[in-house]
Amino acid sequence: MFHSEVIAARFLSFDQMYSYERRLQTFSEWPFREDCQCTPELMAKAGFVHCPSENEPDVACCFFCLRELEGWEPDDNPWSEHAKRSPNCGFLHLKKTFEELTAIEFFHLELERLRIYIRKMAHMKIAHFRDEVEAISKNLRSLI
Repeated sequence: MFHSEVIAARFLSFDQMYSYERRLQTFSEWPFREDCQCTPELMAKAGFVHCPSENEPDVACCFFCLRELEGWEPDDNPWSEHAKRSPNCGFLHLKKTFEELTAIEFFHLELERLRIYIRKMAHMKIAHFRDEVEAISKNLRSLI
C-alpha cells in the first residue's frame, strides 16, 4: 500500500471520531500527561486524534478539518491552537454535543467533513503526481 493510501484510509476512518471516547483512545502514547494544558482529555475534547509517526510523536490531527499540528508545548491550549490554525473548522463551531445533534445536522456536518477529506486527498494526489513527473523529467534530462 502506498503512503498516500495509508493516510487516506486513516482519514476516512475519522468518521468514527465524532465520539470523544474514541478520540481519547488514540492518545494512549501521547507524550504530555500531567501539569500541562494539552493533556489527552483536552486534546480529544478539542477534536484532535493522536497520529504519531516515527519522527513526530506529538502529531495531532483534527478528525473534522484534518488540520495536523505538531511541536506541542506543555502550556499550549488545544482549543486555542486549533482555532488559530483552522478558524473555520465545523467541529469548533458546534453548539451541541454529538449526542444532541439531529440526523439532519449530523448529515450536514458529515457532508462538510467529506468535502474536506476529498479536497485533502486530491491535493495529496496532485502533489504525488508532481513529484513523480519531476523525478521522471530529471531522469530523462540525465539521459540526454
